[in-house]
Amino acid sequence: MNSPVGPIEITADEHAIKVVSFVDEMKATNNPNSISEEAVKQLDAYFRKELSVFDLPLAPEGTHFQKKAWDLLLQIPFGKTISYLDLAQQYGDEKAIRALASANGKNPIGVIIPCHRVIGKSGDLVGYAGGLHRKRYLLDLESNQTALFG
Repeated sequence: MNSPVGPIEITADEHAIKVVSFVDEMKATNNPNSISEEAVKQLDAYFRKELSVFDLPLAPEGTHFQKKAWDLLLQIPFGKTISYLDLAQQYGDEKAIRALASANGKNPIGVIIPCHRVIGKSGDLVGYAGGLHRKRYLLDLESNQTALFG
């Protein structure tokens, strides 16, 4: 799908979303299904500022630790940010901060699993697989509509 910050590739099987990632250019659509089509509808509504919570079945592929980290990301409220240290504290082990940052960077379901909501302790935007300009856009989009959905 096209988004305001570039093309997004969506991969889904008949049960769940597997991948949502920003790509450099649009590819030909390979066999969309009802789940990927619903993801496009919800992402489109999100970018139009009409949706703050996604309701899609998700099945990211990763290690047990990564999946646990991604579950923590899903708990970050819309329009809010947390630091990597906050994420480690929620995980229950501040020493896991680097491992959690690594897992965050490997999140295969961007935007929907909101890894963009994790920032540096000082408030700096750090690391985003889709590029910092996209991270800033997503954070601005959400913060500007928190009052609508908050």
